[in-house]
Amino acid sequence: MHTRASLAADLSALGVAAGDMVMVHAAMASVGDILGGPDAMIAALRDVVGPAGSIAAYASADSAYEDLMDDDGRVPDAWRDHVPAFDAAASRAVRMNGVLPEFLRTTPGAVRSANPGASLTAIGAQAGWLVADHPLDYGYGPGTPLARLVAADARVLMLGAPLDTMTLMHHAEHLADIPDKVVRRYEVKLTDGWHWLEEYDTSEPCSSRLPENFIEQIVTAFLAKGAGNQGRVGDAASVLVSARDICAFGVEWIERTAGKR
Repeated sequence: MHTRASLAADLSALGVAAGDMVMVHAAMASVGDILGGPDAMIAALRDVVGPAGSIAAYASADSAYEDLMDDDGRVPDAWRDHVPAFDAAASRAVRMNGVLPEFLRTTPGAVRSANPGASLTAIGAQAGWLVADHPLDYGYGPGTPLARLVAADARVLMLGAPLDTMTLMHHAEHLADIPDKVVRRYEVKLTDGWHWLEEYDTSEPCSSRLPENFIEQIVTAFLAKGAGNQGRVGDAASVLVSARDICAFGVEWIERTAGKR
């Protein structure tokens, strides 16, 4: 059984260091049995980055109501009163991202950004700066927590998580100068009522010129050229990369693959 101390040792061996800002994606079942569960994993991360560091995760929000939307992205009148409003301080992290984001969100001292679908939750020295003023439109683009991860040259940690779940690649997708990006416009319900949001569609590749598994291909190619660190944290095959480096690589890969007019 893994412990907070043994996980901290594994994280240090992988390259996580004091003062780091780390965005983590985790498949906790892959890590194995942990004495203390996800809380011990979060504690181990915080032990390694120390008081000057920060830990973040992609929280998003429950978007099941989107199945009710019409072709214009509007929720029909019959359902509008029943849709729960997104509250950054209280709404659960989306379940499909695993258990760690919700455990992190509910750790005392954690904060969360205000864009429902693109929200990040974070804790640590720069958590407030990271999640502040998250725009509702184009929540994966400039001025967002993902852009700040790149600006801070944070680390992205994949703890046994599939490579195609690296959310930062949606920021690269936004920045890439390619034709025919698909723009999505739809309604979200916040605590002050309904709002229209606009963003590049992240549920599918933003361009038909990109392969379905383009994120996995980008991360695989980045690692194949010797960038980043690979090792085990607990039982999980894990990856640690520079947010700045992999984002720049991703933008170039997308532009080269999708091409310009």
